[in-house]
Order: sequence, then C-alpha cells, then structure tokens
Amino acid sequence: MTITLSDQDKSTLRIAAYGAVSLMAAAGAAGKPHKIATNGSIALGSATGLIGHVLADYPDGKDLTGTSVAEMADRVLPALTAAMNLLKQQDPAEADNFRGTVLVAVETAQMHQSRPSPATAAMARKITAALDAAGAAAAGQDRPELQKVIEEIVESGFLGVSLRVHDERGEWAGSAGTAELGGTAKPPVNGHARIGSNTKTFTATLVLQLVAEGKIELDTPAADYLPEFGLDERITVRMLLQHTSGLFNFTGEVYDDGSIVHGIPVPYGTTGKEWVDNRFHTYRPEELVRLALSKPARFEPGTGWSYSNTNYVLARLLIEKVTGRSLAEEMQRRILGPLGLSGTVVPDASPEIPEPHTHIYYRYEDAGEQKTIDITRHNPSWVSTGGDMISTSQDLHTFISALLGGKLLPAELLAEMCTPRATGIPNFEYGLGVIVQKTDCGGTVITHSGGTVGSTTLMYITPDGGKTMTAVLNWVADADMSIATALRNAQQRLVNEVFCGEKADPAQPAD
Repeated sequence: MTITLSDQDKSTLRIAAYGAVSLMAAAGAAGKPHKIATNGSIALGSATGLIGHVLADYPDGKDLTGTSVAEMADRVLPALTAAMNLLKQQDPAEADNFRGTVLVAVETAQMHQSRPSPATAAMARKITAALDAAGAAAAGQDRPELQKVIEEIVESGFLGVSLRVHDERGEWAGSAGTAELGGTAKPPVNGHARIGSNTKTFTATLVLQLVAEGKIELDTPAADYLPEFGLDERITVRMLLQHTSGLFNFTGEVYDDGSIVHGIPVPYGTTGKEWVDNRFHTYRPEELVRLALSKPARFEPGTGWSYSNTNYVLARLLIEKVTGRSLAEEMQRRILGPLGLSGTVVPDASPEIPEPHTHIYYRYEDAGEQKTIDITRHNPSWVSTGGDMISTSQDLHTFISALLGGKLLPAELLAEMCTPRATGIPNFEYGLGVIVQKTDCGGTVITHSGGTVGSTTLMYITPDGGKTMTAVLNWVADADMSIATALRNAQQRLVNEVFCGEKADPAQPAD
C-alpha cells in the first residue's frame, strides 16, 4: 500500500508520537506500564487514522499485565520506525523534525522525574537506537568502507566510535566497539557526548549574532563590557574569539622550553589524581578568569596566537553581561531552539548527561594500585565555556550546516568567522571560533574538534556545506594521554576517508 503524507499527516504523526512516548514515560514513573503504555501504543495508531492503521500494530485484547515499560516500548517502536522510514523517503527535513519531537518527549520525561528511572532510561535507549537505525536504513545506503574504518579505529585502542556522514550519496551513520567496558552493546549511533571545544564554535556564533545586532563590537576592548576584571585595554572581543589575547590558559600552559605552569587541576600530567578526587567540584566562571589573570600573560595582546580556554569563559561572561540572561538561556533562544537541537545541552555545573550515551573511563594509580573508574558523570565547570557542552552527531551536523549555510549569521560576519589566522602550527589556522584546515587531497574543511577527558567529538564541513562529518570517539583516559598518537591517526584517517576518498592514503598518519 502506497501512502502519500500530507502536511496534516506529518503534523499528526509528530503529535501522536510525542503523546505515545509521554504516556509510556508516565507508565514507568507511575509503576503501571501495562495500562498506560498500552494506551500510548493505541493512541499512536488511532490518532493517525489510516496512517496509524498501516504503521501500528494494535495491542487490543492482548494480556500485557506485568509488562515493563521498556518491554512496552517494543509495542510502539514499529510505528515510530515505520514513520521515520516513510518520512525519510518523502521529506527528509520532516524526518529530522519527527525525530527531534520524539527525543524531546523522552528528555522531558526524564527531567520531570525526581530521580533517574532505570525504566525510562531503558525506554530512551531503545527509542533512540530505533530511530537512528531507521534513519540510517532509510538513507538507502550501504557504506562498508566507512564501517570498516571505524571498526579498525576501535581495534587501534578505542572503546567505541560513532560516525555520521552527509555527502553526495546522502546520509550514513554507524558505530563500532562497545558503549561500556565489559558490555556488548555498540555505542548509540546518535548518543549524547561531551563535545569539548566544539562549544567554542557555538559560543563564537552567539557573540557574532550580538555583533550583528549592534550590541557588541568586535574591535572594542573587552574591558569596556567587563570592567570588573581589570583586563588589558588592548584586548578586544575579536582577540578573545581568535585566541590572540595572550591571556594565560586557566587549564595550564606548556611553554616552548617544555616548562609547565599549572592552573586548576586537570586530568593530565601530575594533577590527574587530584582532578579525579575533585571531579564533582564546582568552579564559577569568574573564579577561572581571576585565576588566569593572576598569572603572567603569554604575550602582548594581538602579537601572537595561543589557545586559551580563558578567552571563551570571558566570551560567556560578555554574553551574559550584554543580554542580561544566562548563556544557557541565550543559547536556547538563539541557536538550539530555532534549529531544533533537542539533544544539545549547556550543562553549567550539572554532572548529568542524557541517555543514551557511551561511557567514558579514567585509569590511574592510587597507592601503587591501578584503578579504572567510570567518569561519565563529572562536573564540567572545570572547563566551562572552553568545552562543557553536550550534543549529538545529528545535532552537530544540523548546527554546522546551518552555520555555513548562512542561517545563523549575516554573510559578512560568517566570512570574518571563517577567515583564518596563522597560528604557527602546521595546517592549523584559526578564525573566530573555527579552525580552517587543508586536507591531504588539497581541499579545505572548516572544523573545531572537541577533546575532553576520555572522549573526542569531531565536527567537519566543506566551505560549500556539501559534505559534513561528525563523530564521537571514546577510550579509557589516563594522565599520560597514552591514546594521543592513535587519536591523531584516527582523526586523520576519518578526514581522509570522508573528504578525500581514494585521493589520499586513508592510513596516512597525521603530521
């Protein structure tokens, strides 16, 4: 039977799916899954009329007493995945909207519970995995070369890898490895991940939106907006976004002669154990800035380049000062909401990460004994706007595509953002919150990958927006960063495979 979806059908599918998932979540919270979840499944079918009858398998007349809400999710999954498949074929943009609506229902249900519910978490994992699988299958692609690459990357020392590619062949998403140590389940294809310094691209975009509105001027001293810190008057807003301020990095500095000046405890080097012991400690942004300002600057403002998380914590405080709202509120109002980025979170000091997600681990020595602990939950305020956000590979694709597509910034500011400045690092030029790189096959990519303890999130796009790659790599971290070489090679291999294909040796190591 061929079904052609009208605009009303598409809207009805979204509403019915939201209602079904919400009812099932209520079932888990109320302890009455067999009754409420059954109603959810029936609602999805009946509310969508003919479409529902085709998509949904009615549970009428069947004994569901005692069935858990996670098991009841199986009653609704066929309808959700069938709807996703149909939408992918007829209206890919609406498929993304449908997916976003379902995930909002899942996340809203989790937030409204006073304590985390294992039943709701299990339901969330099932629904998200089913939607991702449906989306990837609906793209109608078989990309064994991409699957092979991520499986070989896992074999080189990683716990798990998930990859999403949008190119001339459409969309492909897959994963390899495991979601947790000792487990068998693969990493979720579109799981939540701590995105590290990709946070800087979101933050720079928000600052530039305020520039477009005339509320901030790029070449005005940052001290004019934040007089309370006594900043050097020569440091402009542009220098913050471009890392040319010279300000000390509060997470520590390594100088050309090899000497190290520590800031706050970080998971690397001699402060690793201290970071582990204090990983739920809350740092306020002002505290991090004042620590940085108590240390000597690396160079005179505007005379060099040095990557410093301090710049982006100041950018956060600048946004909050100018708008009178928190960064999280402004991010939601200006970027996350308009783009429908339901899987993206500005966590501030919360250690939580929404389901589903791959776990991250840390290995260290304590009193002569090797220990490996799960650090998936930790307070990200230690890095603040230098790299604290949470997102998904799908949301990162949507964001960077919208950014390069001119949906978030006027053309002239987007051009400034992507105009690179030499950094002194080979093939690494920095714009305003983005990195501009040449590929091994002579092309150009816009990126800003984000590394955090035990995880790296990649975000790449061609300047014309025609090809994107987003990925998450997880491993067991340690103070010595023993994964560093494997990570560098893995990142280079993914870039070569996706953006060069046969034009570059996919096994070629990074410089």
